[in-house]
Amino acid sequence: MPLDISAIQTALCDDGLDGWLLYDFHGSNEIARRLVGLSGTGKMETRRWYYLIPAEGEPRGLVHAIERHNLDTLPGSKQVYADRQQLEVGLRTLVSGQRRLAMEYSPNCAIPYMSRVDAGTVELLRRFNIEPASSGNLVQRFVARWNEQALTSHRKASERLHRIKDRAFDETCRALRNQTRPTEHDLQQQMVDWFAEEGLVSDSAPVVAVQEHSGDPHYLPQANNSRVISADMLLLLDLWGKLDEPDAVFADITWVGYTGRSVPKAMQTAFSVITAARDKAVELIEARVQAEQALMGWEVDRAAREVIQLAGYGDWILHRTGHSLGEQVHGDGVHLDDYETHDDRCLLPGTGFTIEPGVYSSEFGVRTEINMYIGEREALVTGPRQKEIVTLG
Repeated sequence: MPLDISAIQTALCDDGLDGWLLYDFHGSNEIARRLVGLSGTGKMETRRWYYLIPAEGEPRGLVHAIERHNLDTLPGSKQVYADRQQLEVGLRTLVSGQRRLAMEYSPNCAIPYMSRVDAGTVELLRRFNIEPASSGNLVQRFVARWNEQALTSHRKASERLHRIKDRAFDETCRALRNQTRPTEHDLQQQMVDWFAEEGLVSDSAPVVAVQEHSGDPHYLPQANNSRVISADMLLLLDLWGKLDEPDAVFADITWVGYTGRSVPKAMQTAFSVITAARDKAVELIEARVQAEQALMGWEVDRAAREVIQLAGYGDWILHRTGHSLGEQVHGDGVHLDDYETHDDRCLLPGTGFTIEPGVYSSEFGVRTEINMYIGEREALVTGPRQKEIVTLG
């Protein structure tokens, strides 16, 4: 998608910023690479480049002589450097007359997803009397938003993930009846095959975890250490994927089953708590969007966690309530987080994210995960919500 320079400049003026300085070295800043159209092009990117979008005036770039064509598709002028002295002079010239520049930088690494610019570059710019500011809100507006094609791809991915989840539960029921004793790893690898059948890609095999392994939110079974899935066990499935096509965005879901006919009360109670927390988050988002009131990521997390804490499960919390979704499963937009970080970015129309409260002990863990998308005047849950633990016995 072409850079909308005019819209970016309007946003810079609104935020009181002198410009947005995009910078990358060797793929260290994927946000900047996507914005300027370098991501996935196959071009060599072994040297530092800079692209300044000022609040007023023409954009300008700085590129290395052996990769001088990397910014050719962008509007504005361009300087070329070769040695380190030319780089420093060129950068000083590039930012001359600027004061506060947005960069992929987060003070004190408060939001690590935004900390893409190295400390040395920040130090160098401060020598030139530049004060870097976080580009978090700009990224939310100009990177994290989905277009209609992306939303359609997300919905299709969600439908296919739910089919895979249903097949996994059906296969577990069949294995229990036939006493074939599959392991967590066996079921996971079947699911990987179903991903291929469904035309989905992912950066990881899914989480398949029973009993105490479900108490580890990022447990991934291995062939040599996974448990046999047998009767009367909690089974947690966490799977995420996107269509195998350009610009597709992820869907990400978690469901819980029990390989028996009667779910133990402790598991039922814990699950009812997290579904209440999930639904509280959804209600808050829906209400604010309909009222056209601002809502920050940390507010949603705090509302959901309060439900869990009031139910007496505060010590069972290990992670935030949700994360941004995009072309990567953990996207560049706002996260629902006041626990691991304090994300003070606002949820904006055109963005998608997960809601996934969970509680975990040494004996078991439960999590429910849904996806939401914010339209202009409505907030949508893009797939089914699990209401109770699925019995598989």
